[in-house]
Amino acid sequence: MGKFIRTSGFALMVAVACAPSGPYVWADDYIAAVEKEPHQGYLIAVGELIAVRVFGHEELSVRQRVREDGKISLPILKDVDAAGLAPQALGEQVRARLKDYVNAPVVTVTVEESRPLIIPVLGEVTRPGQYTLEKGSGVLEALASAGGLTDYAHRDRVFVLRRHSPLVRIRTTFSGLSQGQGRASALRLQPGDCVIVE
Repeated sequence: MGKFIRTSGFALMVAVACAPSGPYVWADDYIAAVEKEPHQGYLIAVGELIAVRVFGHEELSVRQRVREDGKISLPILKDVDAAGLAPQALGEQVRARLKDYVNAPVVTVTVEESRPLIIPVLGEVTRPGQYTLEKGSGVLEALASAGGLTDYAHRDRVFVLRRHSPLVRIRTTFSGLSQGQGRASALRLQPGDCVIVE
């Protein structure tokens, strides 16, 4: 009984956090806007294990998991923002800050263990819940993991909530996803996303 209550409480928190409200952008428009931005490649995420190596200074090198606040702790520098940065950008940030302590530091950053892609799928789906998906999965894979849509689902009201600043609601349709219409099927899910079917 206690386990059910905890699980129900968690589901309620997820549902509140993923509650669909406010304006939205169509997937085609969102993808078109993202493509205009400079390509950043792989970005470090919360929960990933990363290695920061300072050449010739083992005492300054660490292997750490990125904390929930998006930071890691480094000798001398203390807390450093890591989540949302490319490994190369984090290495450059650490190198710049170490220049006050080390002569011409050489810093490399590698991701040693990626965070699994865990996506809540809520609303009018057969089995609402959280699902672990392959990296690079799209909305259709998330819906399939949740058993597909219910008979009450609005097939033109499928949303991805993306926790950027500010929160972005990306709207698509089931037919667009399943039949490859438009560019919605090219939308790849990211850590922190939530899929909702109204």
